[in-house]
Amino acid sequence: MRKSKFSAVLAIMLAIVIAATGCGANNGGNAGNAGKSGGAAQEVENLPAALKEKGEINIKVIRKIGGDDHTAQFLAGAKQEGEALGFKVDTFSANGDTAKFLDAINQAAESDVDAVILSHADNEASVEAVKKLREKGIEVVAFDSLPAIGEIEGVTLTSQKDEALAQYALDELVKQHGENAKIVYLWVDGFPPMVRRNAVYQDVLAKYPGITEVDRFGVASDNTSVDTQNAVAAMLAKYPKGEIDAIFATWDAFAIGATRALVEAGRTEVKIYGIDVSNADLQAMQEENSPWAATAAVDAKMIGSVNLRIAAKKLAGEETPATFDLDAALITQEELKKSSETVNVATLADIIPGWGTTDEFEEDWMKSLKEANAK
Repeated sequence: MRKSKFSAVLAIMLAIVIAATGCGANNGGNAGNAGKSGGAAQEVENLPAALKEKGEINIKVIRKIGGDDHTAQFLAGAKQEGEALGFKVDTFSANGDTAKFLDAINQAAESDVDAVILSHADNEASVEAVKKLREKGIEVVAFDSLPAIGEIEGVTLTSQKDEALAQYALDELVKQHGENAKIVYLWVDGFPPMVRRNAVYQDVLAKYPGITEVDRFGVASDNTSVDTQNAVAAMLAKYPKGEIDAIFATWDAFAIGATRALVEAGRTEVKIYGIDVSNADLQAMQEENSPWAATAAVDAKMIGSVNLRIAAKKLAGEETPATFDLDAALITQEELKKSSETVNVATLADIIPGWGTTDEFEEDWMKSLKEANAK
């Protein structure tokens, strides 16, 4: 009997100990997750009070276009920068589907996110969706989006310096082919960056009246490079050698398709001058006999990082600009060939000083927070 009572008491005590241990472990786990940033934040003396009060920070990055290397780099840049600060960062690409893009924004408005970074919000419905985010007190940074979104109070509109991108590419085209070049124009209307690039193109045509636009094509789809390849292949059948000197491609998805068409047709005497860059683009430019002569670009990963920093400053209650343009650079096939090793986006800095790095909007408290989170 005594043995039985002792066993019962022992069982009860063990249950209490196990329960207490379980609760303690669970609480400890939550504390560890909450942040890893929560603990790190306590170590940062210069952390803005607004961030200390918020605790865990949640940011959503929503991009309309997708399926390309540029998108992957942009999303990776934002996520890496945010997580280095101890924030939780979720990314989403709608792969060109407007309905999915808008749905993602509306879902964010109903969630517990603190900030949303948008990319290529280019339709009128997205303006209303962003207004809803701001009404909920959610901070917004929008890249390559409608100017009307930038007019919403508290929103920062960012972009590449599209005018510089187009100018760099076109200047190189004229430099290599002269003021009487015969060119094909690959462009699509309806996108803010394309509109800005087209304005520069029209200026160049006015400056050099001897330039002839032989043909043009442009469509933004979920298979843009293939559509472009087919269109350029058809055009080449209409224009024999000597009737086209160069192609101005206002998007690297156009340039990739055009490159494939030229190589397959054996028409690599026609040279390509593009905009944007990715590892796939650089590989194509460095292939033997590649017709892709130059491209003007901003590092997509850096774009994502800068947009995240601006969002962080907003959450910290710090002043941010209404608009911000990221500096562009020209990458030529000639420069790439000077390298003894194959060049990719990560090693572009070896031939283009400053490529992929910027301290824009990187505050001292961000550096401190990164150091604390790295421990």
